[in-house]
Amino acid sequence: MAVAALYTQYNRVWIPDPEEVWKSAEIAKDYRAGDKVLRLLLEDGTELDYSIDPEALPPLRNPDILVGENDLTALSYLHEPAVLHNLRVRFAESKLIYTYSGIILVAMNPYKQLPIYGDAIIHAYSGQNMGDMDPHIFAVAEEAYKQMARNNKNQSIIVSGESGAGKTVSARYAMRYFATVSKSSSTAHVEDKVLASNPITEAVGNAKTTRNDNSSRFGKYTEISFDERNQIIGANMRTYLLEKSRVVFQSENERNYHIFYQLCASAQKPEFKHLKLGSAAEFSYTRMGGSTVIEGVDDRADMVETQKTFTLLGFKEDFQMDVFKILAAILHLGNVQITAVGSERSIVSGDDSHLMVFCELLGLDSGKVAQWLCNRKIITTSETVVKTMTRPQAINARDALAKKIYAHLFDYIVERINQALQFSGKQHTFIGVLDIYGFETFDVNSFEQFCINYANEKLQQQFNLHVFKLEQEEYMKEDIPWTLIDFYDNQPVIDLIETKMGILELLDEECLLPHGTDENWLQKLYNNFINKNSLFEKPRMSNTSFIIQHFADKVEYQCEGFLEKNRDTVYDMLVETLRASKFHLCAKFFQENPVSPSPFGSAITIRSAKQVIKPNNKQFRTTVGSKFRSSLSLLMETLNATTPHYVRCIKPNDEKLPFEFDSRRTVQQLRACGVLETIRISAQSYPSRWTYIEFYSRYGILMTKQELAFGDKREVCKVVLHRLIQDSNQYQFGKTKIFFRAGQVAYLEKLRLDKLRQGCVVIQKHIRGWLQRKRFLRERQAAVTIQQYFRGQRTVRRAVTAAALKEAWAAIVIQKYCRGYLVRSLYQLIRVATVTIQAYTRGFLARRKYRKMLEEHKAVILQKYARAWLARRRFQSIRRFVLNIQLTYRVQRLQKKLEDQNKENHGLVEKLTSLAAVRAGDVEKIQKLESELDRAAAHRRDYEEKGKKHKAAVEEQLAKLQKNNSELKTQKEQLQQKLQEQTEELKGKMDDLTKQLFDDVQKEEQQRILLEKSFELKTQDFEKQICSLKEEISALKDEKTQLQHQLEEERTTSEGLRGEVARLSKQAKTISEFEKEIELLQTQKIDVEKHVQSQKREMREKMSEVTKQLLESYDIGDVRSRLSVEDLEHLNEDGELWFAYEGLKKATRVLESHFQSQKDCYEQEIEALNFKVVHLSQEINHLQKLFREENDINESIRHEVTRLTSENMMIPDFKQQISELEKQNHDLETRLNEHTENRKGKLEEVSDQLNRSREEGLQRKTIEAQNETHTEEKEKLVDRSQEMQEASEHLKKQSQADLEEQLDMKDRVIKKLQEQVKALTKTIEKASDVHLSSGPKEYLGMLEYKREDEAKLIQNLILDLKPRGVVVNMVPGLPAHILFMCVRYADSLNDANMLKSLMNSTINGIKQVVKDHLEDFEMLSFWLSNTCHFLNCLKQYSGEEEFMKHNSPHQNRNCLNNFDLSEYRQILSDVAIRIYHQFIIVMENNIQPIIVPGMLEYESLQGISGLKPTGFRKRSSSIDDTDAYTMTSVLQQLSYFYSTMSQNGLDPEIVRQAVKQLFFLIGAVTLNSLLLRKDMCSCRKGMQIRCNISYLEEWLKDKNLQNSLAKETLEPLSQAAWLLQVKKTTDSDAKEIYERCTSLSAVQIIKILNSYTPIDDFEKRVTPSFVRKVQALLSSREDSSQLMLDTRYTFQVMFPFTPSPHALEMIQIPSSFKLGFLKRV
Repeated sequence: MAVAALYTQYNRVWIPDPEEVWKSAEIAKDYRAGDKVLRLLLEDGTELDYSIDPEALPPLRNPDILVGENDLTALSYLHEPAVLHNLRVRFAESKLIYTYSGIILVAMNPYKQLPIYGDAIIHAYSGQNMGDMDPHIFAVAEEAYKQMARNNKNQSIIVSGESGAGKTVSARYAMRYFATVSKSSSTAHVEDKVLASNPITEAVGNAKTTRNDNSSRFGKYTEISFDERNQIIGANMRTYLLEKSRVVFQSENERNYHIFYQLCASAQKPEFKHLKLGSAAEFSYTRMGGSTVIEGVDDRADMVETQKTFTLLGFKEDFQMDVFKILAAILHLGNVQITAVGSERSIVSGDDSHLMVFCELLGLDSGKVAQWLCNRKIITTSETVVKTMTRPQAINARDALAKKIYAHLFDYIVERINQALQFSGKQHTFIGVLDIYGFETFDVNSFEQFCINYANEKLQQQFNLHVFKLEQEEYMKEDIPWTLIDFYDNQPVIDLIETKMGILELLDEECLLPHGTDENWLQKLYNNFINKNSLFEKPRMSNTSFIIQHFADKVEYQCEGFLEKNRDTVYDMLVETLRASKFHLCAKFFQENPVSPSPFGSAITIRSAKQVIKPNNKQFRTTVGSKFRSSLSLLMETLNATTPHYVRCIKPNDEKLPFEFDSRRTVQQLRACGVLETIRISAQSYPSRWTYIEFYSRYGILMTKQELAFGDKREVCKVVLHRLIQDSNQYQFGKTKIFFRAGQVAYLEKLRLDKLRQGCVVIQKHIRGWLQRKRFLRERQAAVTIQQYFRGQRTVRRAVTAAALKEAWAAIVIQKYCRGYLVRSLYQLIRVATVTIQAYTRGFLARRKYRKMLEEHKAVILQKYARAWLARRRFQSIRRFVLNIQLTYRVQRLQKKLEDQNKENHGLVEKLTSLAAVRAGDVEKIQKLESELDRAAAHRRDYEEKGKKHKAAVEEQLAKLQKNNSELKTQKEQLQQKLQEQTEELKGKMDDLTKQLFDDVQKEEQQRILLEKSFELKTQDFEKQICSLKEEISALKDEKTQLQHQLEEERTTSEGLRGEVARLSKQAKTISEFEKEIELLQTQKIDVEKHVQSQKREMREKMSEVTKQLLESYDIGDVRSRLSVEDLEHLNEDGELWFAYEGLKKATRVLESHFQSQKDCYEQEIEALNFKVVHLSQEINHLQKLFREENDINESIRHEVTRLTSENMMIPDFKQQISELEKQNHDLETRLNEHTENRKGKLEEVSDQLNRSREEGLQRKTIEAQNETHTEEKEKLVDRSQEMQEASEHLKKQSQADLEEQLDMKDRVIKKLQEQVKALTKTIEKASDVHLSSGPKEYLGMLEYKREDEAKLIQNLILDLKPRGVVVNMVPGLPAHILFMCVRYADSLNDANMLKSLMNSTINGIKQVVKDHLEDFEMLSFWLSNTCHFLNCLKQYSGEEEFMKHNSPHQNRNCLNNFDLSEYRQILSDVAIRIYHQFIIVMENNIQPIIVPGMLEYESLQGISGLKPTGFRKRSSSIDDTDAYTMTSVLQQLSYFYSTMSQNGLDPEIVRQAVKQLFFLIGAVTLNSLLLRKDMCSCRKGMQIRCNISYLEEWLKDKNLQNSLAKETLEPLSQAAWLLQVKKTTDSDAKEIYERCTSLSAVQIIKILNSYTPIDDFEKRVTPSFVRKVQALLSSREDSSQLMLDTRYTFQVMFPFTPSPHALEMIQIPSSFKLGFLKRV
């Protein structure tokens, strides 16, 4: 598109303005080619006819959406007014001082302290890409550091600008950044020393000027060295062109170097008394400028700071005092009075007090000094002459001496700083920070400005070459055709200055002449360069100056003083006098041929990018100019060997007002620092660059449906651009980006805005039409209503007469009776109908109720069909959706094939067109021939014969043309025929494709039917499963209620036995003892078999004796008749054989003495007893099989048993009561034996015994019933546990398919385990009954170990234990419980040394395993959990009442008895806190890289995103980054943390605290990044952030962590998102912001408002007046002035006391722990 076409109405342009440099105007009338005047409308409303040149139209203004960009290269129109306006908007309105301009960082001096340089800001920029964050000096420093670390290449940061622009501060912040991000772990504190060098160099090299209170009066290149780990190991410094003249002369309102005023302010200190100093106003060298104090600066405090930095660098007090001596001597030297004696001589008084002090401080002979200050020695070939000097000459000699001494002192201090920053190791890489003066032009420019501008010429040349190189690399990387760009090359200016017979060489040559003068040197310049070099000019009105055309501007230099400043000489006798000084430092300064150590001697190896001509004469090198040229040459070599980064500091105004923008001063500096040159180079090629994704997202609104149908976004972008921009030269397609020429993006924005405006107009049209129609209908209805009432009233008035009233009354009476009759008739009819309807209705209802009762059993069938119909409908909708997608895809493919065929048809049409063109040419030829025939006819009389021949020739040609024409027609017909054939062929192909499509649809229909059937079957299965689950749940509820009732009954029945149970409770057995009995039975099964056999023999013998006795006395039938069926069943259940046997023995004893009639009954009991004995032997065999199976079961199953039994705490209570009842039975057996021994007693005793035995029989029956109840309850609980596990498995399979295999395995183990629990419990009880005679064993919850096994215990249980794989099947905190059981054993032995050794080894082992796995999240989580469990065990069993109140009585008996471990508890608490902090650090390190991409950059709400041009600094690939983090990544990482913590048994309260810490980090990092990214501060991004916060809240709700206070930590981020979305216009909006944003500080609120960036032109920027309103409301707040949240803040952790529910006696040690040497006590 032509640029002139953009000059249409409503577009805006820039026109020159004398005050603002450029001002904006709106085009009031379209521009047309040839117009001489452009009609403009200024911003104040006035119209202007602006004269224009068609070849140089006024620059266009960028759209408002592009204004305020982070990178100037993102602007569509790149020119000076656009750059100036963008900087003004960012600086004055948005309060942003940094802006990118390609590779340059433009830094505006705010003249105000800003909260954007804290450590939090440094950490926020660390590791970030340069374009991801807002422009900042830290971003440039991070880019340099990152490139150094990644490419192992040296870097340089070049900071330049005018005095007062902020160069020194920027360089200081860059060095501070490097010192912060690359801190080493050494104790040398190299980083602090590097930073400490700045205050010293500023004290001796900075001074107050009219432009800056802390102006650097020298150039400095600081080289920071790094090792292979990219940590600072040292630094080195080079200085350039110290302004020595400031020592002896200052202009008005300026000061000397700061160190002099600091010294004078501290003169009254005792250590400075001997310097004999006073106030600064007393010395000539410090009062010359008339300003000895800087407002807001305390020189005395700065002196203390300077001394501290001297000390930090290792400078002793002696060295410091030597420096202060020389400084004081310089001040006293300036006060030495030189008196004129006549016109040719001058003298210095020998008793001058300042001279005496000067000589005293420097150890000089005052007479010689006084003599040679006023005289000079001239040595010729024949004689030596002493010549007197006039007073001005003597003063110059004195001042030259002072400057020389200060220059030597400055170099010496820099040398000592370099020595302090030296390093012993090898330098791997370095980053250089160049703080150097920018281009300077004053009213009077001298030698200093000439050298400064010469240095800037060299730097500008290097900068231009680097920019050109980067542009070329960018084009080559994107495969864009490279064309040579013309850019300004300042090599001619450099040649004018430094080449042979250049300005510097002529100056050095003139300095060698004894009588050389400034005028002679200037005349040589005139002779050599006027009219010969266009860059050198002579002023018209002056003969003492010359003009050089620099790259930035023309500068006029005054030649006065050039030679003197270049020579910089001190008379030889003064040098000799100082060389003889008794003060070693002074004598050292003036040694002959001093060897100046090169700070960069072997540190780097560099080569110059361009050969620099160096003079051969050694005398030239003694001048200041030659020295400066040599040092500058070395600097350029260093910079060329590094990768440069540029910072251009701009001074926005000369009044030092905060955030005041002076356009004229700013544009002057922009021209001088090369920013506009960068813009000009970029604008010549393709300055605007968009990735394909950005272009597609931004301009999708301009794309048609056909274009959007393409799958490849890159192809869509190409097609759209070909359609929108006809001139293909205006853009280029690269590999990842689209390159646009200047103005094209603005044109696209205009098209986009027009399209959006057109859509808005359509929407407004319909809405306004609807509103008007609604209003019209309402008004019409109101009018009709009014008319209705008005007409009715008028009719009434006309009709009301006496006759009319009588007639009306009569009519009313008639109507009354008529209506009454009608109503009565109607009532009767309705009543009859109602009764009839009621009868039929009631009958219908009765029949329906009857049918419902009959059909009620079919409700399930109806539900089945209804649900099937719903499922089919849902499936059909899914199928239709899939078919639509498939059809859409196939139609797109067919459309693509048709487009390809159309392209072929276009080719055929082009061929036809070419043939038609040939035919048209032939017709033209015929026309020409006919014209020739006409001319021939005019002359046919004269040329008749020739005409005939000519005619014949023409006829022949006509015949040929006709023949050709006919051939063309035949060819045309053939082509048409071919075209028709191809069309038919395409139709055939279309028919085939259509048939194929229908076939596919039929196949998919068949597949759908099959899927429906399978879906119905699955649905039925699922319904059955759901019904079964509901039934199981109801059964479980019933069982629960039954268990509760049975428990109440058991409590009532057991009250009588409480006393006996209490007496025998110490000997009760627990579940753990039963399990231990299982292990013992495995090893003793042979003994058990023998013992059982012997018991069986004994029992048979006893039974045979009893049977014989019974058979002799009683009838068997009588016995059977007295035994009930229930008694017979009880004998076979629950291992109650011994109960029956004991009862039989008692009954036998009674029957032997008195009741011979019960013989048959006891015979039946003996038979049942024999049967139980046989059954017992079978059970023992079965027990042996179970023992063998138990040996094969994995140790993890045994721990699962422990966990299940601990969860079902009622089962061990029941078993404990069973064991107690068994012991009671044992006691009863003992008592019965005693009664048997006394069975031959008296009859009265026998009767008493009989009564007692009857009571015991009743008690036995009660016990048997109770045991049956316990056994049934136990089996029900086990079954319930099994069913719950199955239900849990079913739910987990539905929710977590990825854990299906693990859950199946676990379920199989649990089922098998529960079956074995049932059998083992019974067999254990029976086996324990068998072994009652051997004596019960009770475990004490201790683990016995030997002292020498302690190291093995720590190694296996702590150091070598791997939590993964064993945690799932492990009791939470199992290692901690095992350690505590060992501690209990040591406590029981009362062995203090053993206990102390174990505790110390345990703590050291935990520390060691944590140290070895500092980055292993799972290991840290595991040992944090175990440390807390161990700490809780120490508290729970400490014996202290506050920890014992939650224990069971049995647990209280396991408390420690002999030692107080409170000190170890404190140590363990500290260890747990350290583990927790490392645990949090690991989690933060894992999740921190995900936070910003997931929370801020990822667009969770699709369709509301908006992209803007990103400029040079952020050029991402157009290919979708599939590895990019999303919000799902954040949630997955949080879920991983939560599941790992839960799996390792971490206390829920600690989990909540960890989640709270993570959420605080997420909110802080996101908010910090938002505050530092202006491109993210938009309304749409606020919606995205709010959506992501809702995802986090849902995650908390899903994990049941709402009470963790994690949601509250996101409140600042939530308020920031709300602030981005809320309206920001009126006073009420400002008040609402003030009231709502309570979690944000005032600084953060103002920062967000200033950074708010509209995405579209329809959004409005936040006006500065609104920001001021909000700021005024926030001024009353007393909150933090920090901009960033501290992401390293850690909430205080609290470890809650949670007593362990696990009984120590029940804990088993897995074999995988390899702790076989531990024995349970």
